Amino acid sequence: MVPYVDGVRYTENVVEQREEHMATIPVVILASGGLDSTVMAAMAKAKGFDLYLLTIDYGQRHQYEIECAKGIATWLGVQDHKILQLDLRMFGGSALTDEIPVPTDRLSREREHGIPVTYVPARNMIFLSLALAYAEVLNATKIFFGANIRDYSGYPDCRQEFIQAFMEVAKQGTRLGQEGTPIEIVAPLLFMTKREIIQKGQELHVPFQLTNSCYQPGADHRPCGHCDSCLIRQEGFQEAQISDPAILGSGSKGEKV
Repeated sequence: MVPYVDGVRYTENVVEQREEHMATIPVVILASGGLDSTVMAAMAKAKGFDLYLLTIDYGQRHQYEIECAKGIATWLGVQDHKILQLDLRMFGGSALTDEIPVPTDRLSREREHGIPVTYVPARNMIFLSLALAYAEVLNATKIFFGANIRDYSGYPDCRQEFIQAFMEVAKQGTRLGQEGTPIEIVAPLLFMTKREIIQKGQELHVPFQLTNSCYQPGADHRPCGHCDSCLIRQEGFQEAQISDPAILGSGSKGEKV
């Protein structure tokens, strides 16, 4: 049975929802500059939503993704793109925000067990809380969130149970929720494989060369090719039988959607 969360069905055919008057509906997009959130944003754009991107600069090791997010916002032609600084290096506790080595060259079976050191404590809860505040200001009743449990099964804040629980918190703790228009967390990629995400991106003409997945890109912003995120991306492109332009170093900027 295909799972639903508050009336939203998660399938690789995007979120099933009514399309009346879509062009005037604002939505908040949590945009990291990575592959998944970019494909998700393109899916929302294709549905006719007005996009308001929110990117969090949390002091992550892979700062290059912030620049990627700027280029993606331009390509999408968004209504607004806010970049909020919140330095989680003050807490540390993750290979992305602390002096902890990023795991490399791990096999698929190794990546499937336990919570990896690249997990940033409560990051998605923090990000969704900030997106919730932005959504209330915009009177937006949808936040698009690029969680995916197929590739990151060890991340507790990428699960359907987490999303359901957060939506209940949002309903109880916001003006919109108490006035009868609760904010939905829309996660169209939740159950898709990386291959399916890449194929959807290709269908929507996503300029993959503008995205970053690597946790520790080099000085020239080339992916390391060895971290978990790089390996998962490589496997996805291989399974989709598509060449990754981020590896090829294409200078194309993509066509606007």
